[in-house]
Amino acid sequence: MMTTEAGPRIAILGGGIGGLAAAAFLRDKGFHSDVYEQAPALTEVGAGLVIAPNAARLLRRLGVLDRFVERAVQMEIGWEFRRWENGAVLSAENLQDGCKRLYGEHTYTAHRADLLNALRSAVPEHSLHLGRRCVSVEFEGDQAVLRFEDGDTVRPDILIGADGVHSRVRSAIVGPAQTRESGICAFRALVPARKAPEFARRHAQTLWIGPDRHLVHYPVSGGEYVNLVAFAPAGASSVESWTATATLEELLDEFDGWDPRLVELIRSADTPGRWALLDREPLDHWNRGNATLLGDAAHPMFPFFAQGAAQAIEDGAVLALCLAKDPDSPSAALGRYEDLRRHRTARLQQVSHGRSHINHLPDGPEQQARDLAYSQDDPLRANGWIYDYDPEVAVSAAV
Repeated sequence: MMTTEAGPRIAILGGGIGGLAAAAFLRDKGFHSDVYEQAPALTEVGAGLVIAPNAARLLRRLGVLDRFVERAVQMEIGWEFRRWENGAVLSAENLQDGCKRLYGEHTYTAHRADLLNALRSAVPEHSLHLGRRCVSVEFEGDQAVLRFEDGDTVRPDILIGADGVHSRVRSAIVGPAQTRESGICAFRALVPARKAPEFARRHAQTLWIGPDRHLVHYPVSGGEYVNLVAFAPAGASSVESWTATATLEELLDEFDGWDPRLVELIRSADTPGRWALLDREPLDHWNRGNATLLGDAAHPMFPFFAQGAAQAIEDGAVLALCLAKDPDSPSAALGRYEDLRRHRTARLQQVSHGRSHINHLPDGPEQQARDLAYSQDDPLRANGWIYDYDPEVAVSAAV
């Protein structure tokens, strides 16, 4: 194996949340990595996200949580389910007290750019290579080879594919992605807080659920904006892209007849983005030779458990720990990383998928039974298997 003085040459394709998290955790364990990002600047598209205790704990270990919370919003209420037609509260969780007591950290909401900036602060500037568009990933035996638009070729000792749902590394490892249409599209938008109704400015993660649709909102950017994410039946014009847009009228049409307060909130939004949710089965494997995957490249999941970013951060932590345990045998380290992560992320893919049916039930007996169950559930404790996860414990137990 060819190495530098600092260890194996590690290339990370993709400078989003997963790629930067991996680079930060690798640096924390004494490894240098090179992050190749096709965009000329690290500007995260999209809008808001939730950082639950399992991810907040890892941001603290990286030493970036304080920076993150400068712009993040600490949640006081979560899993606040409301009925579509009148806003009746079906259930709500006290996150202000419960998260810290049960899991040692709070739950936060934030704009994606603020999380990206916090992670970037833990990665040296010389590790970031912007404006580097990869045009192919091929294997020469067990050696992954990256070829870039500028003609450069990179042959790393370890390749980490953090290049999202349309990952070139994933295609090279497992072949073209097998996808099917989910029948659901998502809208995302931001509302300036000064225009938002008071109920939407609360430090609460609120989910309005109704027939075939649901809408989530919470404050981001230090409370300057309210983030909206809405889900509705997919139309023929929906594509899987963070940059596609809809009109505000189209979004309003989807929620015509819903509680007037929610309609007022939507009406104050900026131009919404719109993308289709494609359905992907969990992978049987995501390693090949000296290459592996993380984040959406490995396990894209429906956003209904708000764990996409958190799982990418966990991936980076576990991968770095596995390499630190076995730095002279990267193939064994990558194998251990895949074994540790694949089953957990597959379970989250599956439960997130199931939520799409539960949240969109038509009014009737099944919906009434769901609402009753929500009123009796304690999701903060029920999701302990998600929030309690500790990468260091997982890796130590596997060695």
